[in-house]
Amino acid sequence: MKIYFSRNPNPRVAVAAARFLKADVEFAFAAPLAAGQAERYRPLNPNLLLPILELPGRTLWESDAIVCWLSRNARSNFWRTDDDEPDMIRWISWAKENFVKACDIVQWERGTKPRYGIGACDEQMVAEGLRQFHKAARILESELSNRAWLVGDTVSFADFRMATFLPYNDVARLPLDEYPAIQDWNERLERIDAWREPFAGLTAPDLPPLPS
Repeated sequence: MKIYFSRNPNPRVAVAAARFLKADVEFAFAAPLAAGQAERYRPLNPNLLLPILELPGRTLWESDAIVCWLSRNARSNFWRTDDDEPDMIRWISWAKENFVKACDIVQWERGTKPRYGIGACDEQMVAEGLRQFHKAARILESELSNRAWLVGDTVSFADFRMATFLPYNDVARLPLDEYPAIQDWNERLERIDAWREPFAGLTAPDLPPLPS
């Protein structure tokens, strides 16, 4: 098995989960959108996006599906398979349409666009992203105020998915300090080696630097 990855947020989630699960996979840095690379990767993922899990005779793409497969293959409850599974899926779905979406808007404007020369930061979009962030963060703060993890008593993929963009907050500058329960939860995640340093020991170029 092989995971094709980059240092961007969604591939990072997949790599962190694979390392947390101690999955028996090979990691390979890839850049499907780089010049001359599309035809190599299109058979693996027609979207030309990462991550991609290469299995014997087939591939699986999309981070959530990859982590589901890895967790089931490892016979782990990281991807819940018991009565907590609907609750976990609820949080994954809500995250991607609310908290993660808001973080993504801000990260795109303050991080991705300047890193890749896509255009200037649109401050109106940053303001909209922050508005959505606060709306979602108030709900998440309430939910995390009386428990350590989103689902049950141990970390699950719901936590990794919800925190997709938080490792990049040095650039996004989301106001996490206004939400102590979220900040405490994020610090618990950062104490997990696989989450804090998913690329340790892997060959992968750093993200392009932000322009000065």
